[in-house]
Amino acid sequence: MKPNILIRFTQLITAAAFLALLAGCERDITDLEEASFPTNPEVFIDGFSAGLNYAAFGGSVPTAFSVDNDVTYDNSAASMRIEVPDANDPRGSFAGGVYYLDTGRDLSGYNALTFWAKASQSATIGEIGLGNDLGQNEFVVSIQGLNVSTGWKKYIIPLPDPSRLTQERGLFWYAAGNLDGNGFTFWIDEVKYEKLGTIAHPEYAILNGEDQVETSFIGVTKSIGGLTTTFNMPTGINQAVSAAPAYFEFVSSDPSIATVDASGTVTVTGGPGNVEITAHVGEVAAEGSLTMQSLGDFEQAPVPTHDPENVISIFSEAYENIPVDYYNGYWEPYQTTQSADFIVEGNRVLNYTDFNFVGIQFTSPTIDASSMTHLHLDIYLPNPLNAGAEFNIEIVNFGEPNVSGSYTIPIPVDQAQQWISIDVPFEDLGGLTSRDNLAQIIFLDESENIPGFYADNIYFYNDGAEPPTPDEPESPAPTPTHDAANVTAIYSDSYDVIPGTNFFPDWGQATVVTEIQIQGNNTLRYQGLNYQGIELASSQDFADMDYLHLDFYTANSTELYVYLISEGPVETGYTLSVPTTGWSSVDIPMSAFAPVDLGGVIQLKFDGNGDIFLDNIYVHKE
Repeated sequence: MKPNILIRFTQLITAAAFLALLAGCERDITDLEEASFPTNPEVFIDGFSAGLNYAAFGGSVPTAFSVDNDVTYDNSAASMRIEVPDANDPRGSFAGGVYYLDTGRDLSGYNALTFWAKASQSATIGEIGLGNDLGQNEFVVSIQGLNVSTGWKKYIIPLPDPSRLTQERGLFWYAAGNLDGNGFTFWIDEVKYEKLGTIAHPEYAILNGEDQVETSFIGVTKSIGGLTTTFNMPTGINQAVSAAPAYFEFVSSDPSIATVDASGTVTVTGGPGNVEITAHVGEVAAEGSLTMQSLGDFEQAPVPTHDPENVISIFSEAYENIPVDYYNGYWEPYQTTQSADFIVEGNRVLNYTDFNFVGIQFTSPTIDASSMTHLHLDIYLPNPLNAGAEFNIEIVNFGEPNVSGSYTIPIPVDQAQQWISIDVPFEDLGGLTSRDNLAQIIFLDESENIPGFYADNIYFYNDGAEPPTPDEPESPAPTPTHDAANVTAIYSDSYDVIPGTNFFPDWGQATVVTEIQIQGNNTLRYQGLNYQGIELASSQDFADMDYLHLDFYTANSTELYVYLISEGPVETGYTLSVPTTGWSSVDIPMSAFAPVDLGGVIQLKFDGNGDIFLDNIYVHKE
């Protein structure tokens, strides 16, 4: 038993000693230093540095990057080879990827990322840099439009504030597109971080170094952009790099009026009053500032009430918007209008300043507004007005040629600093003879009396009334889809037609027959129809055909028939529904023309009244 007692006693002493040691450790925890990350500066030196991974960007060629043992800098063992694809390469439209770590490195002891590069031809690499870690990408730095030649050259990307990079995972990244549709290859070697004593005179800027002033309201949020850093390089040339907001310290002169977070997002919290937003990097002040003149609470634009099914929306939180190329085309050299759009309580508002004219464009795709009756928009004029102010709107339909219509709204002085709802009837846009291919809305200040305005709820709508059918078609008849092998065509631009057909036989009719072009498409027009014949050059055997197809359009006919005629003559008519609300496409069973001999059809005839437009007259098999 004694050995067991001794063992137990020893265990108690050991446990007590361990607890005393643990208690001592607790007293020293506050003095412990944070674990540091590796300071290895190498990215690619004859191969990947330890722990480095590669991931291709979505949409890029996955295999664009490879390790090359033949083309290297200074006879090194290997280089990074990137093959940029040709345009429309099925594997991807560009080359791009990230070299990243699962755990970070401490790069705060370096002030530049350096590498050597060359290309198979003189080329431009779209963007290249560091800080993309496939996560938050907090400390991204890049050079855009890097020019490379066929000879090896060293490139330097200065780091705006290295003290931030204590655990950086994104060591290197690139993105490159083709040159005029043609791919190329470039190589990168000796990629590493360095502490260079030849980089000097850092300069920083927000808003591209401009001092901007904006009128604003409580609830408005705005992101500070135009962040640049410039360094004087060893060559004596200044090098500009794009830097993420995290390198900048943003400061609000009065947080009770507006706050600014670490990402550079400004939020107006109070007012009326003015606040200035500035920034610095380390101890160096950044050029540029934003002065927000808060007017207090913001009145949102009226909430639209039109049924979404009757709306085609360009800009509105109330509806689903169609794709828009841009809300400000910055059309040089005469446009002065700038954009300072803002968001209030989640609602985006277009803000146009220095206004003379500005265009909104939507071409991918254009809009068929044939069934719409109005354009609606809400505008707010934040500045006092003088007498005689006018707001001009122009809507453009793309075609051959383009057509447009204009509308002018007088603005009384007492309507400044409030929302104005504008509804423009299409019927008042006299020059807009077609609206099946709408592509632009242009706002103009021909009175030179409106320095700026806000805009919201821009959309086309149908007011519930059926729009009248234009007297003439605004667009050509639909393009046929039947297989040409199964078609015998009488009149159509889409198929080979029966030669020698007479479309103007003299049957003593009063109908005036002309052939017109609608957007380049040949179309028959019967004006003042009483009857009109079409004589085939010879008897046609349609016995194995199933249907007579035709496209017709009329705004004013109240009675219309089409006939097939065989020798005898034997004729049978078929009633067409008129008037139409656009092009009407019909496929009439050949059996509807019995007892006409389908093996010997010699003529067609149209009978009725009004003005008729015809296209794509043919018979076809099912």
